[in-house]
Amino acid sequence: MFGIIRPCRHRLTEQLHQSWTAHLCGLCLALRDDHGQLARTATNYDGLVVSVLVEAQSLTVGGGFLRSSASSGSGRRTAGPCPLRGMRTAPVAHGEGARLAAAVSLALASAKVRDHVDDADGLYARRPVALAAGGVANRWGRQSRSGGSALGFDTGVLFDTLAQQPELERSAGPGSSVLLVTAPTEHATSLALEHTAVLAGRPGNRTPLAEIGRLFGRLAHLLDAVEDLTEDQAAGAWNPLIATGTSTAEAERLCRDAVHGIRLALRDVEFTDGALAHRLLAHETDAAVKRTFAHASAARAQRGSDHGGPGPFGPAGPFGPIDTTPPRPLRRRNPLAGCAMWALLCCTCQACCREDYEDPCNGRRRQGPCSDMDCDCDCDCCDACEICECLECCDCGC
Repeated sequence: MFGIIRPCRHRLTEQLHQSWTAHLCGLCLALRDDHGQLARTATNYDGLVVSVLVEAQSLTVGGGFLRSSASSGSGRRTAGPCPLRGMRTAPVAHGEGARLAAAVSLALASAKVRDHVDDADGLYARRPVALAAGGVANRWGRQSRSGGSALGFDTGVLFDTLAQQPELERSAGPGSSVLLVTAPTEHATSLALEHTAVLAGRPGNRTPLAEIGRLFGRLAHLLDAVEDLTEDQAAGAWNPLIATGTSTAEAERLCRDAVHGIRLALRDVEFTDGALAHRLLAHETDAAVKRTFAHASAARAQRGSDHGGPGPFGPAGPFGPIDTTPPRPLRRRNPLAGCAMWALLCCTCQACCREDYEDPCNGRRRQGPCSDMDCDCDCDCCDACEICECLECCDCGC
């Protein structure tokens, strides 16, 4: 699972955490039911926003439980036991919202795998692995198109948009705007979030949701670039910040502007129950920015202490000291052993709660999403209500 929105239960009320979990499990099961077991590996946290938005615009609340409206065909059903839930049953989201989230997740995963194959990254440099991964990417692409078509959403437009990425990357150079590189991701995300208004029968929400999607796509692309910056510098790999000469300070400014723009656009969206959508888009995006740049700052400080002295740009360049030592070889496992280790990490909650651990498949260091336990504000109101109602908590106007 991947994505920038990784809420911890310490930043959500109990009801919102249960709802978020219902959408996570609903997306995973929608991928399984519509596209097969392998498709479940395409589950990503950001895809949940699609499911959450469909439900938030179309649900009524009654008896303490969320119930579906006739227009969306979405709601809750009871899912069977799952190892990741401690072999417990649970209510999960289902219907058009979960199915659209599945189609979008498959499209993004297909594009991501195809990008790795084209770049011959790591294991993908091996011909058998590249052939197998290419086959998976093609199959997921076909499944995404068929799943989206059944919901009136043309995921082919997503693929056409994302296909522009390699050409933009080749043309990017020092002095060019990093936003030219993020444009395809922005447009693809904008289309997906805009269609949630169509499924929910809220045509008036299309424009603000398209704006939210555009800014969310920008945020996801930039944060991914910042997270990969240290590794890309060491390996000499392409990175949008390095290619365009964009400093991490400028990237952080763009990310914070995107979060502010999302909050402003949310005010124009008409929700039936927007508590979870607001929490994820207005607050968890801000938490993602803080988390990502805090880790990036710590990494730069560590490299500075390891390689000494400032360079001509202060810390030896716009991104911090450049590590000239050969990168440590990553420990890689065969796919079967990697899957077994992932199962162990997930079932023991280490993948969620450990501060730092090694990716069982590629050896890269990862941080558990729940390792950052600090809340977004110092007041107690966020623990007492589903949506923050005091202006001291944030500037989003909630």
